[in-house]
Amino acid sequence: MSATLNNLSTLDGFREISKQQINEFQKKGHVLIKSVINKKEVGEYRNVIANATDKYNTEKRKIEDRDTYGKAFLQIMNLWCSDERVRRFVLSKRMAKIAADLLNVKNVRIYHDQALFKEPGGGPTPWHQDQYYWPLDTNNTVTMWMPLVDINTEMGMLTFASGSHKKGCVFNNEISDESQIEFEQYIKNENLEVSRSEEMDAGDATFHYGFTIHNAPGNHSKKMREVMTIIYIADGARITVPQHKWQVNDHKTWLMELPVGELAASELNPLIL
Repeated sequence: MSATLNNLSTLDGFREISKQQINEFQKKGHVLIKSVINKKEVGEYRNVIANATDKYNTEKRKIEDRDTYGKAFLQIMNLWCSDERVRRFVLSKRMAKIAADLLNVKNVRIYHDQALFKEPGGGPTPWHQDQYYWPLDTNNTVTMWMPLVDINTEMGMLTFASGSHKKGCVFNNEISDESQIEFEQYIKNENLEVSRSEEMDAGDATFHYGFTIHNAPGNHSKKMREVMTIIYIADGARITVPQHKWQVNDHKTWLMELPVGELAASELNPLIL
């Protein structure tokens, strides 16, 4: 039976994180936090998000007929605007408070959410930096990446180049075969440590800065890698002049074409805490 809004946990109870976790995040650019939501809460929200992902997914091609980006995952954005039950998850104060604490800011806004479901046989996600796409004047941005099922390295575990967030945007390149090659060489040249978890339980989450270089291998299992992500930006961030077509698109899609120099605070960027 489908969960109703009244039956869903609010996810608003704050979860304290340690100074050590904050330091690790700020030094490495990423951190794993266990049990951000508990098993009961995962049980409530997994089907809600999976059903919404299936409903709004427009990718109907076979995997072999897609390009590298298309093979990497099924990607559905801003589900919170389409489903009131997903909205409760995305606008959760618990996850937002963790994001704000990691960034050492008082409050955060939503940039957008993304369901990233990597199908069995799905291809790798190339090395990239999320914030390459965002016309924002702050580096205080963070992506939460939460599996809704237990996952291991066979399924496409998120992988980070530690410390890579410190130099901002490294290449003028969107996620692609080219970004994989360029970032791989950059990581080698800079002698950056590459790390990933061996496994994550449903409800665990990684948090990484918008400029942290990361990728994910393909899904070599027979199970769907179900992941929900939320991108947070520090309250007070302002819109900058878009530098390329992808930022033009983000300015239009997620910031509702608010004027350059204005606060990144459109109706699609609600304040959470």
